[in-house]
Amino acid sequence: MDTIAGTLVTYQMYIDGRWVDSVSSQHFESHNPYTGKPWALIPRGGAEDVDRAVRAARKAFTTGEWPKLTPSKRGALLRKLGDLIADKSGFLAEIEVRDNGKLFAEMSAQTAYMAQWYYYYGGLADKIEGAVIPLDKPDTFNYTRHEPLGVIGAIIPWNSPLLLTAWKLAPALAAGNTIVVKPSEFASASMLEFMKLVEQAGFPAGVVNVVTGFGPEAGTPLVEHPLVAKIAFTGSDATGRKIYEAAARGLKRVSMELGGKSPNIVFDDAEIDNAVKGAISGIFAATGQTCIAGSRLLVQQSIHDRFVEKLVAFAKTAKMGDPMSLDTQVGPVTNLPQYNKVLNYIDIAKSEGVQTVLGGGKATRPECGDGWFVEPTIFTAVKNSMRIAQEEVFGPVLAVIPFKDEEDAIAIGNDVVFGLAAGVWTQNMRRAFLMAERLQAGTVWVNTYRAVSYLSPFGGYKRSGLGRENGQEMIKEYLQTKSVWISTAKEVPNPFVMR
Repeated sequence: MDTIAGTLVTYQMYIDGRWVDSVSSQHFESHNPYTGKPWALIPRGGAEDVDRAVRAARKAFTTGEWPKLTPSKRGALLRKLGDLIADKSGFLAEIEVRDNGKLFAEMSAQTAYMAQWYYYYGGLADKIEGAVIPLDKPDTFNYTRHEPLGVIGAIIPWNSPLLLTAWKLAPALAAGNTIVVKPSEFASASMLEFMKLVEQAGFPAGVVNVVTGFGPEAGTPLVEHPLVAKIAFTGSDATGRKIYEAAARGLKRVSMELGGKSPNIVFDDAEIDNAVKGAISGIFAATGQTCIAGSRLLVQQSIHDRFVEKLVAFAKTAKMGDPMSLDTQVGPVTNLPQYNKVLNYIDIAKSEGVQTVLGGGKATRPECGDGWFVEPTIFTAVKNSMRIAQEEVFGPVLAVIPFKDEEDAIAIGNDVVFGLAAGVWTQNMRRAFLMAERLQAGTVWVNTYRAVSYLSPFGGYKRSGLGRENGQEMIKEYLQTKSVWISTAKEVPNPFVMR
């Protein structure tokens, strides 16, 4: 990483084991959300750069050193990468904060925890086992093999780039694939810094490649490239649909973790103070910029007013400001288009007749400076049919909806096109199991929120995605099954009859 005129940092892409400029030699600016000013120059990759990267990945998959490695050696490389990540986690977190404005307190914990994905899937690399099939046919031996797909195209969002890369990269490499990563144009720097660790770990050239740039210029060519076997994507449902359509034309496999409008449901028997903290965690942590945000808060009517009063009082204490400061609790919105989108949704909600009980606009506090800050916002008198309750805002905006009983909570909670996550706050065990069973969501948290692990599968129902990430079974998303038949018969039977 070098400086230009003593101010901006300039980066190169990583293709075929080398740091390279884009074919066009063009760059675009990456902005610090806290200051609103550019701090880095990112290569503006295009179709030719994607082609270079994909062909390098294909060569590495078919004829390079990578396919010669035993699964155990692949696993050792992944675990070595995990060690390097653990050692550099603080630095990686600083880059992410500068690039996407999330809190250093959260990102440093996230980048440190990220190493566990590489340890875990490094351990799984040599435990991919086939099976011997007890056939109904004599003189025949049949077994299965699980083999890698080939070149994976990974498209990463801007809210947690390195963690969400780990969710794809670690299992893909453990399975024996090669990969081309296209990070978001709003947060590419941490991925490029991370590649220095991949290089240091000793992965062969072409196994991991990074092409930076804009979606239409770099993302679309990656999805459409004929040598890419699978697309792994995290992002909005609108972009996911376009990728799904393009991938289908090439009969590519896809896994997608898309948007959410998750219900965080509080019953009248809940531990109220804990539920208040859970509601705050669900929407104001990460400035609401998370796919699992509990952006719809369903509160039982009997405690609605008391709960909202406590919620607003707690939310008012949130400290905004410099995301690098460890006592900051709400940082800026990551990029200017998203900042304007959040403010637009606030205006839409007001026009729909909601009641604003907290926030409701841009933050003008001195500690927010010139950054893209939005006040933590809470709306009441929300109907589930309103746009603010149906559409993903991806910001610190909470819609509070009252409900009568369990059936009403289930009906409201499921009445949305998304199904990524849900939260339930209750002390009633029967109710907890009932809600977990009937809520249409890939993850249901009971008396907690925003918990994830490399050990547990994660993904969505409905428009929230396809496939799962994390856990043992996830590695199968990057494998294909081959059936092998061996005859032990002394003579070939009638060749005109199917055996």
